[in-house]
Amino acid sequence: MGSSQGGRQKPGFLAVLYRILLVCLVLVVFIIIGGTLFSIFNPPSGAPPLAPQTVPAGTAEIFTGIGRLRVSTSDLQPGVVIINVAFPYYPEDLAFTEELALRVGDFRDIINTYIASYTIEDLLGADEEQIKSDLLRELNAVLRLGRIETLYFTDFMVIG
Repeated sequence: MGSSQGGRQKPGFLAVLYRILLVCLVLVVFIIIGGTLFSIFNPPSGAPPLAPQTVPAGTAEIFTGIGRLRVSTSDLQPGVVIINVAFPYYPEDLAFTEELALRVGDFRDIINTYIASYTIEDLLGADEEQIKSDLLRELNAVLRLGRIETLYFTDFMVIG
């Protein structure tokens, strides 16, 4: 019968490599967890951990990203309304500014649908402040991170 060295065999090269890699993996996981916890509890100087963003009291700028729209009226022979809507906003409020940029398509759709529901006669006899109020309510309905306070029409021409 063959001689065995007490029934124990030396671990092979792959087994040793596997153990070394396992130890390295555990160390990397601990370093990642430790670094994450360190960065959460020791933020960069001047910034509190997880500080909520507040709207700075800066200078308002005018948002003109909607652009000039040409909308057909609901007449049998449709007229055209050329409208350009603008409003003040605070660019320091980065989240709201980003939402405004993302909602430009929605804003255009809302304005198009609203204006297209009127005839030329309705628009010529309508109160501009009422139109602004209605559009303001509808535009704010799609916003989540802030509110538009007032609207300006830089163009509002009814061509029929």
